Amino acid sequence: MSQVKGLCVMDVDGTLILEEVIDLLGREAGREEEISQITSRAMRGELDFESSLRKRVSLLEGLPISVFDKVFNTIHLTPNAQKFISILQKNDILVGLVSGGFTPIVDRLAKSLGIAHFSANQLEVKDGLLTGKLIGQIISPEVKKETLEKWRDKLKLPKERTIAIGDGANDLLMLKSAGLGIAFCAKEVLKKEIPNYVDKRDFLEVLPLIDWLEWGKI
Repeated sequence: MSQVKGLCVMDVDGTLILEEVIDLLGREAGREEEISQITSRAMRGELDFESSLRKRVSLLEGLPISVFDKVFNTIHLTPNAQKFISILQKNDILVGLVSGGFTPIVDRLAKSLGIAHFSANQLEVKDGLLTGKLIGQIISPEVKKETLEKWRDKLKLPKERTIAIGDGANDLLMLKSAGLGIAFCAKEVLKKEIPNYVDKRDFLEVLPLIDWLEWGKI
């Protein structure tokens, strides 16, 4: 890759993909309604993200890890997400994923899109089954923000050459830390705070907001 000219950090669930993976896992565990209600409240900012995540993960105890293959095959990229990422990459803008979701899904998504930088939550597994616990660092709202800043500093980029895209309350700090924060089909709590937003679920709608993009390479 030639000299990196920018950084775009994207949320995954509800942004890059249409679904909330934890809700799909909840369906497999027979706890979909309970989990999706907690997810909705957390994304609206009504619940603390970390404690609500731990609660939802606890309801997944006993699921076999093979469930990730099944769930991965049922998720859908947001319209034109792949094209959007490809355009950024052609413009030497590094794309990274920062997700409050889970590594087995985000890892595969990233690889399928040619994305090397990603961060997500790790689920504890014993004897091929989920224990209902998380291990390692939780990708909290603060950690999303810190990850964007760490990648930006590593790439030696100025703030104005950073973009963050997300849809939930847990993306707010990350979006505020970027030169251009974009609320994508977002909850009201985010749109109240972030002036740049896209309400149509189509990633090509994001491109005009990036005023330093070299249009000749699109």
